[in-house]
Amino acid sequence: MADPMVSARQTTAAPEESGTPGRGTGPIAVIGISCRFPQADGPAAYWRLLRDGTDAVTDAPEARRDVVPADSGPAAARGGYLDRVDAFDARFFGISPREAAAMDPQQRLVLELAWEALEDAGILPGTLKNSGTGVFVGAIWDDYADLVRRSGGAGTGQHAFTGLNRGVIANRVSYTLGLHGPSLTVDTAQSSSLVAVHLACQALLSGEADLALAGGVNLRVTPASSEITAGFGALSPDGRCHTFDERANGFVRGEGGGLVLLKPLDRALADGDRVHCVLLGSAVNHDGPTDGLTVPSATAQADVIRRALEAAG
Repeated sequence: MADPMVSARQTTAAPEESGTPGRGTGPIAVIGISCRFPQADGPAAYWRLLRDGTDAVTDAPEARRDVVPADSGPAAARGGYLDRVDAFDARFFGISPREAAAMDPQQRLVLELAWEALEDAGILPGTLKNSGTGVFVGAIWDDYADLVRRSGGAGTGQHAFTGLNRGVIANRVSYTLGLHGPSLTVDTAQSSSLVAVHLACQALLSGEADLALAGGVNLRVTPASSEITAGFGALSPDGRCHTFDERANGFVRGEGGGLVLLKPLDRALADGDRVHCVLLGSAVNHDGPTDGLTVPSATAQADVIRRALEAAG
């Protein structure tokens, strides 16, 4: 997996060191935000969770027990769960009920988040039609495709190819809003959403995009991905995350999505946009050979932080 580092006031590799010609430099403004996280249906609610130190990790709600692997023990049932992952206003986005049913809920959630991020920025989505706005979305699981195929449901209908293809998560936004900038779903495992932001910043600095929606999405709609994670031994047996702590013994799965709307800072200021924060620089690298495929390299991770800080000045 790629190691990302985004530095906020935050983190895009210095052009001199990247070896890639034509990259510009300069800070990137976050002018719109949207999110859907456990116990937080938007940025204001999420801020309250952070401010109050609320733990949103719970046992699986009754309505979501179907995503927990059988005979997995109580720890695997712990997680961060969204409400109503099945809810979607298809008509609002001009999508037929039949096509909506065949769409990965991650596609549906990202459509909603894209709209909300634009609203937060005070931009009417219709005004971006035919613009060079890019869409960069991190996603690593295909739960819904697995669920549909196992159930023998809509997996072979005319909407299955676009509905179940993870690469379409970003493309769906671009298609619906009529955007002509780069549009890609990014999978670098746990770093996917940060790498998506990095790529979005690079597209803005190179002139490949005028605006960029960037972020990530993750939904648990089948036990299969949890079974794989548990089989790898990555889940915490006590259902708790102890990050940077000697008690650390694994992680707890969660779900949600978040997007930021990005624009070069000089243009954002000239246009009178509200600036939530500024991304000064970022960098991405890989650990290379270590003692195991998933074992991190302290040297490589220190290097990516150093390069991000140099890019940020």
